[in-house]
Amino acid sequence: MKLDRRDFHFGMLASAAALLLPQHGQAAADKPVSGGTLNWVYYPDPSALIAINTSSGTGQTIGTKVNEGLLAYDYDLNPKPVLATSWSISEDGKRYTFKLRPNVKWSDGQPFTSVDVAFSVERLKIAHPPGRKTFANVEAVETPDPLTAVIVLAKPAPFLISALAGAESPIVPRHVYSTFKPDEQPKLEQMIGTGPFILHEWVPGSHLLFVRNPNYWDAPKPYVDRLVLKVVLDPAARAAALEAGEVDIGATPVPYGDIERFKADKRFVVDTTTYAYSGPQQQLFFNFNTPALQDRRVRKAIAHAIDLKALLDVVYFGYGLVSPSPISTALPKFYDPKIQGWPVDLKAAERLLDEAGLPRGAGGVRTKLRLTQNPFLPPSFADFLRNALRRIGLDIEIQRFDLATYLNVVYRDRAFDLTIESLSNTFDPTLGVQRAYWSKNFRIGLPFSNAAHYSNPEIDRLLEAAAIETDVEKRRQLWSSFQSIIHEDVASVDLVAAGGVIIANRKVRNFAPGAEGLNGSFADLWIDPSA
Repeated sequence: MKLDRRDFHFGMLASAAALLLPQHGQAAADKPVSGGTLNWVYYPDPSALIAINTSSGTGQTIGTKVNEGLLAYDYDLNPKPVLATSWSISEDGKRYTFKLRPNVKWSDGQPFTSVDVAFSVERLKIAHPPGRKTFANVEAVETPDPLTAVIVLAKPAPFLISALAGAESPIVPRHVYSTFKPDEQPKLEQMIGTGPFILHEWVPGSHLLFVRNPNYWDAPKPYVDRLVLKVVLDPAARAAALEAGEVDIGATPVPYGDIERFKADKRFVVDTTTYAYSGPQQQLFFNFNTPALQDRRVRKAIAHAIDLKALLDVVYFGYGLVSPSPISTALPKFYDPKIQGWPVDLKAAERLLDEAGLPRGAGGVRTKLRLTQNPFLPPSFADFLRNALRRIGLDIEIQRFDLATYLNVVYRDRAFDLTIESLSNTFDPTLGVQRAYWSKNFRIGLPFSNAAHYSNPEIDRLLEAAAIETDVEKRRQLWSSFQSIIHEDVASVDLVAAGGVIIANRKVRNFAPGAEGLNGSFADLWIDPSA
């Protein structure tokens, strides 16, 4: 399910597929070469190392090099063995039996067993934002022997078999992680995994150094000796580092206006694939604890002031899709095309604000609102929305933060009125979408959850029904009803679906051999000395 976003945006997906296959797909025909260092440019400064208790992009990207999942997935989301070598699902959908890979050891030398799987599932159920939903129906994880784990459910979970990648549901060592609280991230020395690399050094604001795991179960992998993740916050500096050969690869590492230049440079591969595991989506969420925003007329006025196509063109240079529904247009299996963006109508917006009791005052200002944004998004995103909303008399104060501060301000302190978030739909809306609108997922301090503090009993009913519905068509209808209600209620303003653009030096091979993209383990990545 490899969809090139830009060509899909212009309705040319079929013809483009043969022309724009990413170079990593060609690498499988070559014989990998061992050795070398991958210099990997990255932003923002990581606040989390592993996605055991957060859906932070940093945890999803970094942790997978150290901690694996039970499964991985090909481009069409078909499961592939990793720590589980085989699996079966009972007819009633309530028992998932996994046979585990023998002779696997944690990087500290301890054996990997089914007890670690049971512990990890319980930890994810308690502490991980999507995991609280993924594993909500888990009654027990049986461990009849060291190499068998059986997940027993109270109700079916049709999405579960697709939720077991390392980026989504990492398996961690019980003997280490049981020594600290579920909401705590591991310290450097506690980053113990079964994966291809060992995290050797972390200098916040500078770099992370990974070294090859010499006892990795899938020898001779990994092929590279070291990964050096270099934190570079300035996009111009990232572009310069790529062109100078100081770094080899990055996810959306350069300003969107520079992408065409890199496409023309034969030293680089520019991969615009939308990887099926991500389901990109960018949204504007309201803080429903802000009195003015409790009025639907105010929220609808804001929606009428935002030109989604102009936003896509200005902020992302057209690399992406207008995505006006809470389910990303990048998920055609669930997206309802009847949901269209609110038309740009400044007169209607002005009328709605007047009716809501927010007349223009001194300087034409109706009220002041604080706007934050996930720092992973381009700074121009907030600038665009501020300019759009000023036209209808809303004085927008942009609050810019690093990732750690942003998470505290939005999800702990709730000191915001509007926030531009990038909550990936992932591969299934129960896991990626439900967290943002389910009233039971509002919890102070829980990142990437229900930031709005939105509550609607009918929405809760639809979400909970879709989570256990095994009939594909019935489930699709439940999601269609959900989208319609959220859109009409203006519970959020859904904006665009813009995924990452990977830029890599041509010597970097097989950097994304599955649906997880750069959130994979890098076990298959190798450096071509002849490139």
